[in-house]
Amino acid sequence: MTNKSTFAADAKPATKPSRRTFFLTAGVAAGAVAVASQTPLGKAVIQEVGSAIAPQADGYQLSAHIKKYYETTLI
Repeated sequence: MTNKSTFAADAKPATKPSRRTFFLTAGVAAGAVAVASQTPLGKAVIQEVGSAIAPQADGYQLSAHIKKYYETTLI
């Protein structure tokens, strides 16, 4: 009767994260952000940000394309 350990055979090697997993996770997160921005709460946040940035006579002007950019960057 031999008493061999089967621990080494049962152990699974640690897998390191792959690029595919990273991009899959990033894609899922981006989709979740896009869905969240279309909810009533997300739209309210977008409106609040838009009203907080008042246009100034000189310098920075909040135009339509800049406002759209800000909407795409919200998390």
